[in-house]
Amino acid sequence: MEIKVLSNILKANEAIAEENRQLFSQEGILVFNLISSPGSGKTSILEKTIEHLLPDFRLGVIEGDIQTSRDAERIHALGIPVIQINTQGGCHLDANMVKMALPALPLKELDCLIIENVGNLVCPADYQLGEHMKVVVLSVTEGDDKPSKYPAIFHESRILIMNKIDLLPFTNFDLAAARESALQINPHLRIFEVSCKSGQGIDSWTGWLKAEIKKHRSAQ
Repeated sequence: MEIKVLSNILKANEAIAEENRQLFSQEGILVFNLISSPGSGKTSILEKTIEHLLPDFRLGVIEGDIQTSRDAERIHALGIPVIQINTQGGCHLDANMVKMALPALPLKELDCLIIENVGNLVCPADYQLGEHMKVVVLSVTEGDDKPSKYPAIFHESRILIMNKIDLLPFTNFDLAAARESALQINPHLRIFEVSCKSGQGIDSWTGWLKAEIKKHRSAQ
């Protein structure tokens, strides 16, 4: 009985996600869902990404957090339209939360919408939001066994960003082992190694993303 209820919840979520997806396609917006465990630095990656994409692209952000609007305030300071969703204890965003937030964003004026999910590597793997791709972040201050411990999110993601690469000499994180483990789960995973502090790898990541936004826009 519990499995049936969960299945129904996910089916209802997928139906709303499809509505979101159709709206994004109608407006010609590329949407990605940024996911990580807490403390991996995904808000810093988001800030660097925005700095590198402006002013060539029009961007919007949905921030998901259990409490507070601190991350949204950081994004707002960059002059980007941003909406904060507080889940009040919920460990992930769902499609209906995103749907309810969309009217507050200038969708017709955007090229790319970035959804920063609640810090969690488990539930966001199961909940579609209507995004075109999931981007998972793993920092070298976490265990290199994260891909094997949380395989679903690495299987569902198109991009893996390995963050805080500048701290690698001060950790026992096995970069090669983490890459191999992630690619065993998802051989199509594209991997970028970055440091928001030194800037290493940021040009490579944002260069790829710029090309994807242009490709998406020209396909509309």
